[in-house]
Amino acid sequence: MTNAPPDTLSLDRLETPIGEALLVTDKGGVLAAFDWSDYETRLRRLISRYYGAGVTIIDGPAPHAIRAALTAYFTGDLPAINAIPCRPTGTDFQRMAWQALRQIPVGQTVSYGEQARRMGKPRAVRAVGLANGANPIGVVIPCHRVIGADGSLTGYGGGIERKVWLLRHEGAMA
Repeated sequence: MTNAPPDTLSLDRLETPIGEALLVTDKGGVLAAFDWSDYETRLRRLISRYYGAGVTIIDGPAPHAIRAALTAYFTGDLPAINAIPCRPTGTDFQRMAWQALRQIPVGQTVSYGEQARRMGKPRAVRAVGLANGANPIGVVIPCHRVIGADGSLTGYGGGIERKVWLLRHEGAMA
């Protein structure tokens, strides 16, 4: 079995209450990237960085199960996104940080310091922040659930307004 990067990825679009989402899947139907249409340039840059400049992105439907799980999440079935198969590509540390994000329960938030501690890397707070900022699969790998140590809403790649909406939607914010 090879770990060669895919030569083709499919790009689908999904309307959500907070804008059009971009869903990128590989040939196996696994989610490789999730972003917002107003950040499509960034999405394409991340895909090129993680999969190489030779990857081709074609328009094509995401698997029904992924679309259905995301639709369910946005209409109130919050745990539905936990079943979405993801295959983020990054460094070992990034993948560890992203796995830690998936362990944060819906309706809860943690600080970057707490995420670093949970990863067994308590001194790597800044590295955790950088890894979260490079997360190619927003929402499903829920970097929006990480906040500042003082409870402040720190940056979110989809914009602070979306982060607020997502945290309210999940019951982590009033």
